[in-house]
Amino acid sequence: MRFHPTRFAVATRFTLIEHGRNRFAMILVGLFVPVWTTLAYLAMPDTPARMRLRATGETLSPHGNELTEISGALNAVTLITGFMMFAATFSGSGFDRRLAMAGYPRAHLVLAKVTALALVSAAVAAYATAVTCLAWTPRQPLLLAAALFCAGLTYGALGVGFGSLLRREVEGMFAIVMTSIIDLALQNPITSSGADNPVMRYLPSYGAMQASTAAGFSTSPVPGYLAIELTWFAAASLVALVGFRRSTRSSLPLTARTLPGPGSGKAGLPKPHPAATSSAVASDTETH
Repeated sequence: MRFHPTRFAVATRFTLIEHGRNRFAMILVGLFVPVWTTLAYLAMPDTPARMRLRATGETLSPHGNELTEISGALNAVTLITGFMMFAATFSGSGFDRRLAMAGYPRAHLVLAKVTALALVSAAVAAYATAVTCLAWTPRQPLLLAAALFCAGLTYGALGVGFGSLLRREVEGMFAIVMTSIIDLALQNPITSSGADNPVMRYLPSYGAMQASTAAGFSTSPVPGYLAIELTWFAAASLVALVGFRRSTRSSLPLTARTLPGPGSGKAGLPKPHPAATSSAVASDTETH
């Protein structure tokens, strides 16, 4: 299939307009990110928490409030991007289905959603990083922004998958919220005594949590853990792609989609029902 820049641009524009109309998401970005991260920083004690960072092998003693703020920033980014992508997919599924049935290439619709997801994740990650830097200065702010961006991509793809597969809006919201809370709460050594458990590496935001913790308290780069998070994004995108293809397929029966056209040489009238035919014959017999 050929790539048509105009169709891609139109699909991307409509997707971004759909996100812009979600005023509740805009309020969450503007208020939830600073409120949640600031409360995490102020409410938690600044007592050093001894921990071993698997990403670098170092034994660190970060302040508890700073570590919790990083976890809060990840939680805020994942919730907002997941919610925005879910809301746009859930509300626009009917429109996407009509476009696909009318012949609009699905590939362009999918690329438009990926582009919008990347832009939303980049904006929310940059904003969350800036808010974090107002309270204290991480050692690698760019790595922190990259980790938040990758986590946003993963949960945004999950939001698209939930929006395509789930039938009710409350189901998708509950799935996103509970996935993010369980995922990040178990990895925070302040709130979970099992944060060093090897099982944690199978959680969706494990790579982002390790990379963001290294960004805050270490000078060692950890590109491998960003790659782990991008692997989760690829897996979530595959689920989202399957769900999107399923939600945009035609629900018409095969016979209705293959009715002969005007130029086919066949009559386009439907076949009469047997019961209707027999009743017509009986009535004709009585008349004679």
